[in-house]
Amino acid sequence: MNVGFITSEYPHPKVKQAAGIATSIKNLAIALVNKGIGVTIFVYHQNESEIVNDEGVEIHLIKKETYKLFTWYFYRKHLQKYVNKVVDEKGINILEAADWTGIMAFMTLKVPLVIRFHGSDAYFCKLENRKQKFKNFMFEKLSLKKATAFIAPTTYAGTETRKIFGINKKKIKTIHYGLQLENFNNSNPEIYNRNTILYIGTIIRKKGVLELAEIFNKVILEKPNAELILIGSDSPDIKTGQSSTYQLMQQTFSAEAKKQVDYLGKTPYEKVKSHIKNAHVCTYPSFAETLGMVTIESMAMQKPVVNTSMGWAQELIDHGINGYLVNPSNIDTYAESVIKLLNDEALCLNIGKAARQKVELLFDIEKNADINIEYYKSLLT
Repeated sequence: MNVGFITSEYPHPKVKQAAGIATSIKNLAIALVNKGIGVTIFVYHQNESEIVNDEGVEIHLIKKETYKLFTWYFYRKHLQKYVNKVVDEKGINILEAADWTGIMAFMTLKVPLVIRFHGSDAYFCKLENRKQKFKNFMFEKLSLKKATAFIAPTTYAGTETRKIFGINKKKIKTIHYGLQLENFNNSNPEIYNRNTILYIGTIIRKKGVLELAEIFNKVILEKPNAELILIGSDSPDIKTGQSSTYQLMQQTFSAEAKKQVDYLGKTPYEKVKSHIKNAHVCTYPSFAETLGMVTIESMAMQKPVVNTSMGWAQELIDHGINGYLVNPSNIDTYAESVIKLLNDEALCLNIGKAARQKVELLFDIEKNADINIEYYKSLLT
């Protein structure tokens, strides 16, 4: 079997962007290659066109093109022509794409298409309670109509997307993202930097970072030596129009808290893993995710995670057993959970051990790749 992925991001030095979607695709791609499946990645909106090979995966970088009129249409037709040509040359059996921005709208492919719910604009608009542009909704709806079937990383993401677009429930299968667990070992979970709180993710309102600033203000009152480390790209704020969400965080931090914050910005992946290993507690107070890769990465490294209590997170963490689920708007309760962990090293170790066990059960990419393969095969018969 040969599988192709159409995406705007992938973890490679020559690719412009790589975030959580990119990581989840690469984890699956490498696992498929190791199981004898051919994998081709089509990465659109790139600076230049080029073909590179990485860990057995063939990556096609497709240059972004502009046209005098209707670039949104003609660039999609350009992608269609390119992808179909490679489908014929390499004997690709099935293609997969994301729902975000409706990239598959107006494209006709030669093989079945699976769309994975990494998170559409419509999905995030619903979770954030903000209005979506009509054009964006129509592109995403048209794109979904091109699919033979759908994969949801959590049942919650699948259910909410189905409600938004009126998709047949029977066409949606939940398959969790997965990790190459050997890359997330922590042989000494008792060794870490005490009182260090870690956040990884884009600095953006929907990730709950403004609430995190208020939470840290509470934490610092009880734990003056606590340190908050922030990793991720800064982003404009859609609500206020300000160019930097981190500046809004700085305005929210108390004078005492601000002294104990270290914002590292965008950080190489291997260094990110080192920061997870060194953290005392990991915090992900997001209001909008489909799953959240950094949560399961932190759990795999036996870290106690204080997560959001939103629907998708309930599929990752059993509250009080392998992590904590708290609504980020409940500032006091969230801060109390963080402080409780900072004050109890034995609890942290127990939570971290149980977290690793949960990841091994549900998020092992070797197991989940087999589920993907069987699902792909079922669509080809």
